[in-house]
Amino acid sequence: MSSPSTQFATSGRIAMYDLSHHMNMWGDSFKTENNHNVHNTSTPMFVHGETQLETQVDNKSNDSCPGTLGPFGKGDQEATKSSDKVSRRLAQNREAARKSRLRKKAYVQQLETSRLKLTQIEQDIERARQQGLYVSSTVDTGNLAFSGAINSGIAAFEMKYGHWVEEQTRQTHELRTALQAHVSDIELNILVDNCLNHYYDLFRMKAAAAKADVFYVISGMWKTSAERFFLWIGGFRPSELLKVLTPQLDPLTEQQLVEICNLQQCSQQAEDALSQGLDKLQQTLADTLASDASNAGSYMTQMAEAMDRLEALASFVTQADHLRQQAMQQLSRILTVRQVARGLLALGDYFQRLRALSSLWSARPREPA
Repeated sequence: MSSPSTQFATSGRIAMYDLSHHMNMWGDSFKTENNHNVHNTSTPMFVHGETQLETQVDNKSNDSCPGTLGPFGKGDQEATKSSDKVSRRLAQNREAARKSRLRKKAYVQQLETSRLKLTQIEQDIERARQQGLYVSSTVDTGNLAFSGAINSGIAAFEMKYGHWVEEQTRQTHELRTALQAHVSDIELNILVDNCLNHYYDLFRMKAAAAKADVFYVISGMWKTSAERFFLWIGGFRPSELLKVLTPQLDPLTEQQLVEICNLQQCSQQAEDALSQGLDKLQQTLADTLASDASNAGSYMTQMAEAMDRLEALASFVTQADHLRQQAMQQLSRILTVRQVARGLLALGDYFQRLRALSSLWSARPREPA
């Protein structure tokens, strides 16, 4: 016995053939003769035939599979399972899309917050500059349009320096963990190189920031208050740093002690030379600004000379950072890799404590005025 689905397909083809045959025979008279039955359309004829086919299929299905769902029952179950699977997948897609929209919204909000902070920093720096800036009515103020670009460079440096401090904290933690775990010299050397290069990156960042605003860098406005107390030309004194680190490097050989002592003396001499050059620049700049400028022409010449002398100020920051880098490189050659690691760990802890001291000082209780 053929299945109901086969009978359905065969009966459907027969019905469609009969319908086409009768339509060809009757032609235009079909609508007139059957007007009272079809209501001016042939659709009921097809529907009637379809109803007969459905009745035949139902009878055959009932005869062959009495009291059961038959093949159509299994198909319905599979269709239901497939529908449930599609529904679950659509629900998962909707949930993933919702989370994606939330992440995008949070990212956009974070960017907007960063943009507002950057704008605020630029405005603060601009107000501070304007408060300390005297511009004569005869001076062309067109160059002040560059202040926005200068502020942007300083704001970018502050953001990069914030990331630099975070990375330094992470590297200090890695060094401490490695030393406690007694890792091999090869592994420790990789960490040491990363830490040294991290300091060298800071020197390059400062050189770029000094081109934007050398006063900002040399005054240490990007550092905490306690760090500024020990500041020397925008950073630490190499000779003072050696004094701080040497006790943390014991035991040292006699040869190492001699070489570290020589390095400290050389660093001190270079620092003195730079400090004398900076003092001379300050005096020359003060003499230039204090000279008589009774007319507009002399005033413009005076300001031009002062600006030329300030161009040399950025080179002092670069030379001081070069001296700091040379001291760190020379010390790393004198010491073993484990001693260098201990020295860098002590250096990282030292700067972290200075920043912590600044936070404690700012948060100290104050007596009411």
